[in-house]
Amino acid sequence: MGRGKIAIKRIDNSTSRQVTFSKRRNGLLKKAKELAILCDAEVGVIIFSSTNKLYEFSNTSMKSVIQRYYRSKEENNQLVISASNVKLWQMEAAKLKQQLKSLHEAHRQLMGEELCGMGVDDLQKLENKLTISLQDIRMKKEEILNNEIQELIIKVFVPIFLFPCTFDSSFTFYSYSLTN
Repeated sequence: MGRGKIAIKRIDNSTSRQVTFSKRRNGLLKKAKELAILCDAEVGVIIFSSTNKLYEFSNTSMKSVIQRYYRSKEENNQLVISASNVKLWQMEAAKLKQQLKSLHEAHRQLMGEELCGMGVDDLQKLENKLTISLQDIRMKKEEILNNEIQELIIKVFVPIFLFPCTFDSSFTFYSYSLTN
């Protein structure tokens, strides 16, 4: 006759609960010892009872098992972080590739290439962009030319105002008097 299945829930009777804990603890520790022997595995089991009593088994030292556990956990965390970083960088690279593709397309359209797929509204928007850009370019060019003219005026006329020169007694190239 086989054993009957029991519901896995807390045992209300404290004596029965203690007996079950003791039997199952011994069974778990026995299985851990068998696993270590049969499979040449490094096994560590830590059990705390409801009365906070410690039970443990380790086929090597418990300290080495715990240290190995923390090293393994840290390595796994590093792998998970590395994998998530790879995913992040892959997503970033895909986004940048898409942006680059869009920029190349916009550049070709600004250069007057690949316009065949554009509608009238798109062409009008492109024309407006080019008009605004052309105005900006003209304004910048005018600003640069005005600055250069100002620099030339300063280079040429300031010395003349400061140092008027006469070529001969009958012809004065420029004459300036502070008393005027």
